[in-house]
Amino acid sequence: MNTFPHWAQEAIFYHIYPLGACGAPQRNDFSSPAIARLENIRAWLPHLKYLGVNALYLGPVFESSAHGYDTADYYHVDRRLGSDETLATLVDTLHQNGVRVILDGVFNHVGRDFWAFRDVQKNGSNSAYCDWFANLRFEGSSPFGDPFTYEGWNGNYDLVKLNLRHPAVMDHLLGAVRSWEERFHIDGLRLDVADCLDMQFIEALHIFSRELSPDFWLMGEVVHGDYRNWVSPTRLDSVTNYECYKGLYSSFVDKNFFEIAYAFNRQFGPEGMYRNLPLYAFADNHDVNRVASLLTQPAHLFPLYCLLFTMPGVPSIYYGSEFGLTGKRTQNDDSDLRPCLDLAALQQNCPQPHLPAALARLAALRQSLPALKQGDYQQVWVNHEQLIFARSFEGQTVYVAINAAEQPVEVQFDLFQPADSLQDKLNGGEQVSVQNKHCHITLPPCWARVLV
Repeated sequence: MNTFPHWAQEAIFYHIYPLGACGAPQRNDFSSPAIARLENIRAWLPHLKYLGVNALYLGPVFESSAHGYDTADYYHVDRRLGSDETLATLVDTLHQNGVRVILDGVFNHVGRDFWAFRDVQKNGSNSAYCDWFANLRFEGSSPFGDPFTYEGWNGNYDLVKLNLRHPAVMDHLLGAVRSWEERFHIDGLRLDVADCLDMQFIEALHIFSRELSPDFWLMGEVVHGDYRNWVSPTRLDSVTNYECYKGLYSSFVDKNFFEIAYAFNRQFGPEGMYRNLPLYAFADNHDVNRVASLLTQPAHLFPLYCLLFTMPGVPSIYYGSEFGLTGKRTQNDDSDLRPCLDLAALQQNCPQPHLPAALARLAALRQSLPALKQGDYQQVWVNHEQLIFARSFEGQTVYVAINAAEQPVEVQFDLFQPADSLQDKLNGGEQVSVQNKHCHITLPPCWARVLV
């Protein structure tokens, strides 16, 4: 079914926003000595391995003004997080523990402290870098009082849009990618706002990254649009599955599993638009409210993660959400989504102390069943608070039955092939009898059964 690079077939991602998680100051003074806060992530390694995580997506790590997406220097680690050696040592340690690493590639825009933009501020129209920035013109003033105008990302003028068609800009960015692969041995990139990037740049990056490493993984942030525009043999390997992100939580809140069932069918069913696309699946991330803040019943975290780990795609956990942490963004502040966390304190006192063990079970189950990693998708039965679907791959068919209700529910469904019995791989291997193709099961409250 899938066109994954080989390692991504097995990937269970963990997503850390390092400037927040490691307690970095909110702004960079560009003069303080480097402080190796990235080393704090080492303490999370046993926890990641316990969860079954084997791939880490590290948010922005390169020199920036504030939040990391306002790059000042693509070639050096943010001094608030440490030195280049700090990152190299961390990635080596992760690799030694069987964890792949992808970094944020922020190529659409830079911060106002980016060295080439500073040169334009200093030298005006005489700067050699005027053409590096989109629609930069000396015919007015910017919102910051510069004697020129330019294009900001999504109306944010602290994020200066790059001219990705300029050969020197492309050379600078691809040179940075080369340095990251050679110095830090990264395994891929997550492309920030990929839906805004010039397609010629994406295609050039694809060719360039494959020359660096044949299994270099490119995943793009795409919120709206037809994912097939970005995921192709000449562009990206994967994009963020925002359509299913929304359906994952709202189907529980509204007691309407028909919503997520519709999304799964539309994307992955027999006539699905994205049957062959390994989309990046997530319940929350650094830009959206934590899923525990969106659900009306905390117990729904358990069946929600059952869905996340059994649906088609590449599953990802956002740091702290495996403990049921809450967090909401406001109109002007998203720091509540990106907190500094003390892992030991969390493990001693968290909203959902049993959730990490549940995720570990789901991760182990996913790794043990090829159909959950690479299988196709077919809906079997759906009701307001229950969903049953099947994943099939190379002769193995797995039936996933989800229950959002707070009480046990009796359900009946027919198998695709006759069988004498099925085994519930999620719940201790319990045997379930089958009469020809007819199966009758009891679904536990706010949980699931995975039958093989």
